[in-house]
Amino acid sequence: MGLKSALAPVGRLLVRLWGWLDSSRRFVFNLIWLLILVALVSAVLRSGPKPLEDKTTLVLNLQGRLVEQHAGDARERAMAELQGQSTASVQLRDVFKVLEAAAKDSKISQVLLDLSAYQGAGPANQGELVAALERFRKDSGGKKLLAYGEGYEQRGYQVASAADAIYMHPMGAVVPMGYGRFRNYYKDLFERVGVSANVLRVGKYKNFGEPYFANGPSEATLESEAYLYGELWQRYSDGVEAARKMDKGALKAYIDTLPERASALKGDFAKLALEAKLVDGVKTRDEMRALLIEGGAKDEKGHSFRRVEFKDYLARVQADAPSVADAPLAVVVAEGGISDGSAAPGSVGGDSTAALIREARENDKVKALVLRVNSPGGSALASEIIRRELELTRKAGKPVVVSMGDVAASGGYWISMSADTVMADPVTITGSIGVFGMLPTADKLLAKLPVHVGGYGTTWLTGAGDPRRPFDPRVGQAIQAGIAYIYDEFTTKAAAARKTTPEAIDAVAQGRVWTGAQALERKLIDRTGSFADAVAEAAKLAKLEGQPKLRYVEKEPGRLARMLEQFGGDTAVAGAAWVRHVLAASHWPAPLQQAQRELLWLSEAKPQAGHLATLHVHCLCEAP
Repeated sequence: MGLKSALAPVGRLLVRLWGWLDSSRRFVFNLIWLLILVALVSAVLRSGPKPLEDKTTLVLNLQGRLVEQHAGDARERAMAELQGQSTASVQLRDVFKVLEAAAKDSKISQVLLDLSAYQGAGPANQGELVAALERFRKDSGGKKLLAYGEGYEQRGYQVASAADAIYMHPMGAVVPMGYGRFRNYYKDLFERVGVSANVLRVGKYKNFGEPYFANGPSEATLESEAYLYGELWQRYSDGVEAARKMDKGALKAYIDTLPERASALKGDFAKLALEAKLVDGVKTRDEMRALLIEGGAKDEKGHSFRRVEFKDYLARVQADAPSVADAPLAVVVAEGGISDGSAAPGSVGGDSTAALIREARENDKVKALVLRVNSPGGSALASEIIRRELELTRKAGKPVVVSMGDVAASGGYWISMSADTVMADPVTITGSIGVFGMLPTADKLLAKLPVHVGGYGTTWLTGAGDPRRPFDPRVGQAIQAGIAYIYDEFTTKAAAARKTTPEAIDAVAQGRVWTGAQALERKLIDRTGSFADAVAEAAKLAKLEGQPKLRYVEKEPGRLARMLEQFGGDTAVAGAAWVRHVLAASHWPAPLQQAQRELLWLSEAKPQAGHLATLHVHCLCEAP
């Protein structure tokens, strides 16, 4: 039998396989477009919203993560859902709008806080949401705010604590777990497979790369995190206990005695929460519906309570909102990791975010700028490009106020350094003034396969970043010098911004993270306060009277994205999520997802063009 005859079955198999893959691809994309078409047609045929009736209950069903800015547009979110990435989110500013409008709306008689699909935020934005709910209770003239859940985890319970009353299903539980972090460490794994991370850094507490060269956290890391998380947990506990009118230390006692008390009550966690005064009542769904009918009215069918849900009410509020084209205060959001070049909304691109700041500066109607930062950092170069644009904005005579959200650390702190006023929430995670670089190599792994690498270069720098070759100490020496230079730039610029010396900054830097309150004590920020406080500060610096209008300066979505947003973008995203759910065979556990992200990050750690390595100002920290 000839070679051609022997390979013929293989060829036919490959042709069939390719045909199957091509058909599957066309099926998935045709299904997406069908969902989009259905959304467009239904939106066109659907008439405008019916006027609200008296005694309507606003259902504040917050779904997904609480964010400053949605990640991407409707098209990008739909594609992300197909790739297995959950994109459900609610913008904090939208919650503000809805609660402010509902407080004044005579048709809204009460608010139901439904946190069943709420994924929360970091401590700072959680606090912003709690404060907004408290303002509603104060300004609404006695309208009730009720919370109901089939159980409450830590973030959801903090939000629920702002309600007039908290109710829970009889089979539910309240489970606050405290703050902390447990990470994967890969030293032994890398040694076994023959991979070297080659992490270079400046800063005793700069522990971003620690998992790649150690088997556990260092003493410096444990010291820093104990100080940080201890402060965050104390503030969480104090806030919840005050809201629920509990004795100081009651939350700690609840957690400490949980096993014994749960056993005594034969596992009735709802009764345990009721006895601990964590909830006000235990009700089934039908009992909760009856309570809401009593405080509101029956719906058209008479089976439930008259309601309007969060997204529908938001659409009404936005439709009636006045134009902000002439607003004198501009807000630019810097949320997510900082990368070079351009980035979609929900991420920070050095070029794209700088362009938004420049747009605000060059607009004659804009009198002041608020930069809302929620970023753990990233590229040092991109961070400096953004900081420089803010510096130019101040030189142009327009005040700049930085408002730090959940995280404004490392590169997130770098971009905050050129401001007239820097404000942070007391529980913002900030600081992390330090620098690191990585140049991973896998020459030992290749040798085990075995694969050998050889070739010719005109200088020792030829192929210096090639991961197939051993790490050259001369490259390490050069990169370390670059890291020292960036750290010196970081501390020098921070010293100039804080009107102190580089030595004083270095004493509180070294890559260490602080809460906003701790940062204020160390003079790394000007004051603590909310986003509303930052807006008021910007108006004051710009000498604007009253309550000036606010505009968000954001990247304009493309034509298709605008159509999707206008005619059922949520339907397209939900449809993509359904397709992803149907096609997904399984979901990885959270620790394995963490490992996947960290190892993928290492594999993508390649040098910038014209550099031996990419130097990062990143804290690898997330708001707990």
